[in-house]
Amino acid sequence: MFAHGFGCDQNMWRLFAPSFAERYQTILFDLVGAGDSDLTAYDRVKYSSLHGYAADVLEIVDEFATGPVIYVGHSVSAMIGMLAAIKHPCRFAANVMIAPSPFFINDRPYEGGFTRADIDEMLRTLESNYLGWSSAMAPPIMGAPNGPELGEELTNSFCRTNPEIAKHFARVTFLADHRADLVQVTTPTLIVQSDDDVLAPVGVGHYMHARMPTSTLAIVKNVGHCPHLTAPGPSRQATEAFLDNLGL
Repeated sequence: MFAHGFGCDQNMWRLFAPSFAERYQTILFDLVGAGDSDLTAYDRVKYSSLHGYAADVLEIVDEFATGPVIYVGHSVSAMIGMLAAIKHPCRFAANVMIAPSPFFINDRPYEGGFTRADIDEMLRTLESNYLGWSSAMAPPIMGAPNGPELGEELTNSFCRTNPEIAKHFARVTFLADHRADLVQVTTPTLIVQSDDDVLAPVGVGHYMHARMPTSTLAIVKNVGHCPHLTAPGPSRQATEAFLDNLGL
């Protein structure tokens, strides 16, 4: 089961998911408010926290899965999957977190990558000029060395998202703090971390790994926050090795 990150849609898995479809039933979907989802289903109260999205994940599992799922989530969706697995661990055989972060804000000794002032300024810019924010932020998120095409693709993906929904989801995403939930995880979990990520520094991966007793940390050589797109080979290999070790 593949879940995309902020401002993206299920197409972002096109270089990662197909190899798994040969051996698994695969489920791809768009978060409510993204991609081709039904925008009328967006409820600002329900989605005022990541728990609303976690409830959707559990509904999809109930509807389409024939047994415990291997959940693969990118960025904020990694945390959404974690919350779903904490609530109903029996429905998850494993979680794979691609570039996750439980909290984006520095809170010493925790280093999330941004000060609160940084996040507040980013959200103000997003509120006042969403398209400008998208154009400015997409290239560093994707990783400049990976070429302008992928940066443009992410920009276009951001711009296809309903601006009002994107602004709300951004606030929920970048202000969420799920550090205290890490110790509740019982599902075997792989953390795939880029060695150079502007949104999720390497220290975040080590922090999560130290607090999740069932976790494995794989650091891949990659610049940017989307290793499933910019380093799909190493990310797949880390995932394959993790699943093989679990007998899955």
